[in-house]
Amino acid sequence: MTNGIKKITAEEVIDRYADMVYRLALLQVKNRADADDIFQEVFVRLVKHIHKLQNWEHVKAWLIRVTTNCSKKHFDRYWNRNVSFLDETEEVVSHESGYEAVEDDGFVWRAVRELPEKYRIVVHLFYFEELSIAQIAKATKQKESTVKSQLFRAREMLKTSLEGEIVL
Repeated sequence: MTNGIKKITAEEVIDRYADMVYRLALLQVKNRADADDIFQEVFVRLVKHIHKLQNWEHVKAWLIRVTTNCSKKHFDRYWNRNVSFLDETEEVVSHESGYEAVEDDGFVWRAVRELPEKYRIVVHLFYFEELSIAQIAKATKQKESTVKSQLFRAREMLKTSLEGEIVL
């Protein structure tokens, strides 16, 4: 403890945000093996930079940004641009259960994963991570109006792709 402020530890961050980082990585790369690699890279970077993070809000925004950047960098690599997988329909895995519990969130999750990247990110952060428009704008370094537009367009795309899927 320094000057009455408790230092944030890597263990605390992992306990609190591991699921969020993994889900965001999986949503971006659509492949569990690559999501695992990105997850590890994000938390290795966290260990190197944790001394720069002042509070939990800063930690969460930093993790979202780094995960998004690592996912984008993943697609820039030659191998990932030129290789396709036979079965890219991966299932969502919870870190809390140690990767053993596999859940299929169904047609809504698949529809979200099929959105273009910029829409996928904001939908995930808004609905799955429950961030506000302002928090998403800050984490993605965009204007709030841009985030609102992306959410609106994503909802329209989801509405179109889900028509006929939902039976009341």
